[in-house]
Amino acid sequence: MSALSEMSRLKKEPQAKKRKLTAAEKKEERVGYLFLAPWLVGLVLITIGPMAASLYLSFTDYNLLQPPEWTGLDNYTRMLEDTRLQNSLQVTFLYVFVSVPLQLIAALALALILDRGMRGLSFYRSVYYLPSLLGGSVAIAVLWRQIFGTSGLVNQVLALAGIEGKGWIADPSTALGTLMVLNVWTFGAPMVIFLAGLRQIPTMYYEAASVDGASKVRQFATITIPLLTPIIFFNLVLQIIGAFQSFTQAFVVSGGTGGPADSTMFFTLYLYQQGFGNFNMGYASAMAWLLLLIIAAFTFINFIASKWWVFYDD
Repeated sequence: MSALSEMSRLKKEPQAKKRKLTAAEKKEERVGYLFLAPWLVGLVLITIGPMAASLYLSFTDYNLLQPPEWTGLDNYTRMLEDTRLQNSLQVTFLYVFVSVPLQLIAALALALILDRGMRGLSFYRSVYYLPSLLGGSVAIAVLWRQIFGTSGLVNQVLALAGIEGKGWIADPSTALGTLMVLNVWTFGAPMVIFLAGLRQIPTMYYEAASVDGASKVRQFATITIPLLTPIIFFNLVLQIIGAFQSFTQAFVVSGGTGGPADSTMFFTLYLYQQGFGNFNMGYASAMAWLLLLIIAAFTFINFIASKWWVFYDD
């Protein structure tokens, strides 16, 4: 009974009032908000504002020349019947599912080589990082178009071996493959992250494994990969998001058409055509929200699946 009476007494007691801020603390708070103001303004005007406008336009018929006309879910139901949109999704999914794993494998392989402590490591690390900085540029996309053209560097090398080349970009069966190779070539960013992760693995694990007679392959499979899974997961999420947003390469290589035969018609490129080519801004906004949902879904799946294969040493 004494415990119950004590609990009832505590409930009846007024809660302690929140301590009032001093003049100096209020001044510091105002200064903090002042420094945050540029970021808050940017968040509202550059991120939240355009997203809200895009969400509204996705339910309208808007051609940039006339006021938006509310159409409800028409843009979303239209996507179910749009065969070119469905083809663009297939092209994008194939591009993501093939190029991202190959890119991560190439990045990890090169990171393992650089982790051996060769001379001039900083120089090689910078050189191999350059493709990530330049790979998404218009200049590199134009260069790539020339390399895989009919008289490009690839066919010139094949001619030395007596092999007759073809227009790799002009052939629907190989055009998307050239863009995949370009994405794999931009392995610099994940490579640097892998290299940092490899440097964090304690050498005592490898020393103990060597004493037990484990081979290099077994050490890689039982030590390196498990301890590197958080880095692999991080790179995987980032590269998938980036691959879904790829645009410049397909636009430049195909001349903005997504050809030949829509073989390089990325979802982002088709969105651009609808919004700024056909002035179907309402439909393009709906497509943008579909892309957001797709990226969010894949990110969510990766985080759920990470519980079964990502190892955190804590």
